[in-house]
Amino acid sequence: MGQGQVQVVALLAGAALMLSGCGLADSHAVWPDMLKVKATEPAPLETPPDLKRLVAGKLDSVFTAGSQPAHVRVSAPLHDPRGTGWTACVRAELTSVIGKPLGTQTYRVFINDGAIFDRRQVEADDNCVTETYEPVESSVQLEAQRSPKP
Repeated sequence: MGQGQVQVVALLAGAALMLSGCGLADSHAVWPDMLKVKATEPAPLETPPDLKRLVAGKLDSVFTAGSQPAHVRVSAPLHDPRGTGWTACVRAELTSVIGKPLGTQTYRVFINDGAIFDRRQVEADDNCVTETYEPVESSVQLEAQRSPKP
């Protein structure tokens, strides 16, 4: 083995030794506090959204164009276990593109930074089936009455 190869092997062995020690100073190790890796604090939760206003203002974020959502209802927002945002259920009576009634359809919406960023139609095993819903229309009508007509 040449001198260059010995240096490379020594360098790799040293690097491996240094990297193997990285896990020794985690937050649960018996080391002085200044040598321990600090446990990360979870990000703070966002404030719960005004779901009625959010859905009423962005029906197109939940329902497809032309579905003519009627009797729109929402559940209470719940903390999204995947992050700091919120999730909720939205129900409405929908109509197909050709005008055929589709009946009541339920969607789970995902809210982050005060905006609906995703939605999906619920399956039979989703807890949206057992949620309690409040109508959105009443808050939309109240809002329309408060704002002056142009």
